[in-house]
Amino acid sequence: MKVIILGTGTSVGVPMIGCTCPTCTSLDPKDSRLRTSAHISTQGIHIQIDIGPDFRQQILSNKIKRVDAILITHQHADHTSGIDEIRAFNFSQNSSIPIYAEDMVLDDLKQRFAYVFSASDYPGLPSIRLNPIIANQNFNILGIDITPLRILHGKLPILGFRICNFAYITDASQISEDVMQELQGLEVLIINALRHKVHHSHFNLDQSLKVVHQINAKQTYLTHLSHQMGLHKDIEKELPPNVFLGYDGLTIEIND
Repeated sequence: MKVIILGTGTSVGVPMIGCTCPTCTSLDPKDSRLRTSAHISTQGIHIQIDIGPDFRQQILSNKIKRVDAILITHQHADHTSGIDEIRAFNFSQNSSIPIYAEDMVLDDLKQRFAYVFSASDYPGLPSIRLNPIIANQNFNILGIDITPLRILHGKLPILGFRICNFAYITDASQISEDVMQELQGLEVLIINALRHKVHHSHFNLDQSLKVVHQINAKQTYLTHLSHQMGLHKDIEKELPPNVFLGYDGLTIEIND
């Protein structure tokens, strides 16, 4: 399995518009962070996790040629607003693209992108098939088993995903003990860590590292990082062994 971390930033990205802090003005490319998402390829199948406003740029930068399915963690704009860019894959693959998400997320997409799901026969609209999934109930995409995991983002219920020995969690502020058990035995974990200061709906660095210690994956990469976290080169020095800051374009090879 190959995982490409396409984006590691928050909803405003890094640099943030109008900000002149050391992180936002850094010349280190690892301090430039597009909105959070990832791309998985395994057994010839290409699965996208989240499709935010930077989706087109991320796909082009990483030379991704195919998307067979899209998993959506939750309905916030930084995880969904790139949906119109699905059209390019409709054209190149000559097929509609399935999206897998919870019912409440699919309902939100129908409202937010009403033109996509209208009765209009206007040519060139994104062609999408909506597939409801249920937290903690396994499902299958083209032979790939996926476990959607119930996570809390503040008071909002969202999903993380486990695929084989890999798990992806973003925007989390709480993970139940039952789900923690589902996350044991991982080769690689990707999980959010917003900043040092406590936040009402995201793990800060200390909270994230406590969860990382409990899960005890062989390798962990932190994502959904704000400019308030600080410089990549500085934060990496503070992390425990086998825990790393993710960065845009990082490719990880995982044993299936």
